[in-house]
Amino acid sequence: MSRIGKQPINIPEGVEVKIENKTIIVKGPKGELVQKVCPRVLISQTGRVVKVEVENPEDKSQRALWGLFNRLVNNMIQGVTSGFEKKLEIIGIGYKAVLEAGKLILNLGYSHPIIFKIPKGIEIKVEKDVITISGVDKQLVGQAAAEIRAFRKPEPYKGKGIKYFGEIVRRKAGKATKAVGMK
Repeated sequence: MSRIGKQPINIPEGVEVKIENKTIIVKGPKGELVQKVCPRVLISQTGRVVKVEVENPEDKSQRALWGLFNRLVNNMIQGVTSGFEKKLEIIGIGYKAVLEAGKLILNLGYSHPIIFKIPKGIEIKVEKDVITISGVDKQLVGQAAAEIRAFRKPEPYKGKGIKYFGEIVRRKAGKATKAVGMK
């Protein structure tokens, strides 16, 4: 049985949860999120507690859905109350990021600037060499961060590129020069 799926989800004050024909809607102070629910997953609400169950707890694929939908509902509640945030660091001489009219313009050592259109529901801030991505949808925040990082992943020799804040980049030794001896 799913250990995560069995845990009830408490609804904090100021958050409203509606369950309508296989769709769950969560409204809170930061926004609103909607998630379709798999037909084999049963979501019920009693008071300030949401409980997730499946039709057949013995089926392995349904147990996986049990834990998945429990975490999805929990992330929706967390997103509308406190939101999610990812930070990216830009490392490299001449590498920079600028916000302009709903677009993030990145200069990452290529012959042209890279223009990243900011998705709806995401807020991006740039402070020196740190890009902060925030929003209520955890999946959307993570996807935007991954797409920005993919423009120039950190390379292992000098560490130049875009990395997650706090990410450790394994460094490699460069080419070793051979000492030429005199005869």
